[in-house]
Amino acid sequence: MAESVHTVKEMPMARRPGCPFDPPPELLEARQEGPISRFTFPGGRPGWLVTGYDLIRTVLEDPRFSARKELLLHPTIDITGMEIPPAAPGEFLLTDDPQHSRYRKLLAGKFTVRRMRMITERVEQITAEQLDAMEKAGPPVDLVTSFAKPIPAIVICELLGVPYEDRARFQEQIGLFLSGETSDEDMIAAVTAVHEYIAEVVAFKRAHPGNDVLSDLLDTDLTDEELRGIGLVLLSAGLDSATNVLTLGSWALLENPAQAATLRADPEIADSAVEEILRYVSVAKTFMRTALEDVEVGGQTVEAGTTVILSYNTANRDPERFPDPHVLDLRRNDGGSLAFGHGVHMCLGSQLARIELRVAFTALFNRFPSLRLAVPADEVPLRPETADVHGAKTLMATWDV
Repeated sequence: MAESVHTVKEMPMARRPGCPFDPPPELLEARQEGPISRFTFPGGRPGWLVTGYDLIRTVLEDPRFSARKELLLHPTIDITGMEIPPAAPGEFLLTDDPQHSRYRKLLAGKFTVRRMRMITERVEQITAEQLDAMEKAGPPVDLVTSFAKPIPAIVICELLGVPYEDRARFQEQIGLFLSGETSDEDMIAAVTAVHEYIAEVVAFKRAHPGNDVLSDLLDTDLTDEELRGIGLVLLSAGLDSATNVLTLGSWALLENPAQAATLRADPEIADSAVEEILRYVSVAKTFMRTALEDVEVGGQTVEAGTTVILSYNTANRDPERFPDPHVLDLRRNDGGSLAFGHGVHMCLGSQLARIELRVAFTALFNRFPSLRLAVPADEVPLRPETADVHGAKTLMATWDV
């Protein structure tokens, strides 16, 4: 008799009240039942939900699983009968080889460890300027608008060669299509507006190249359309993901003052602290892959054409990989979380993000040792459950003056 497999009928989205950092409880329960569960997509199509750390890495390493946009189902939206177009030129996250490797090879040389180390001094300067402004303004402040959002925004703008004075123009539009609260009509308008803006930047770079990533890419065989797509991906990821890790990471440390004190007392743990915060908050919740042929995963046959949901946040709390996974421990040396993904699609900007986080968290809690929430934790407004990236809309904080 075949062994029964746990079934999840719809994607769990709601987090337990008072537990903003933990995955939805139904996902944790699914992981307890086993690392892979049956799943029914909106519209009735069968699929699979993978919650185990090792199995997710296995899927991400397997070229028989595709990241192509047009092949993927959506965990919360019924796309039955809809014709999903392929990813736009340059939007490499939703492509397979050879397109993906072509883009990645061109970009990898621009995000080297050496270049990222060179940018550390500038990140330190930007962070100090933001903290100076916070101190001058005095408490209370919103850590999202005064700390978590401007630091990665300035960094990614300078790296790509996008004028920071234009940030209000594109940040608002990027926020609209990533917020999870935007109508389809407004989302299309926002994406169009950002594409148009990046097109202007690319045209300007053609005429006035500088010392930045977009200018570097002008010497390749990339078309302007591809450059616009790449610019959109890098700008969106560099802004939204980093902002929300800074937001939730700060909040997690405020909720665990002993851990914040440990970071202040021992700067040598800054690197492990960043890895632990990335694991603990897991702002990137899920990704999808679709089987190109029948593939066995965890003893189950995933049939060709079937989409698999990969629950990154649950994998990062997998007790078989991380002892005491629900505890924030900045001295943890386990490493290897899925915060930046795994395999050929692993995040290109991971080194940049680590620099930003290490510098920003260390500086924030050294400058303001008495920093604390200015509102009860259960009153901090979270981003909607439908947002692809988990976070908080605002994070009001105060300190002793």
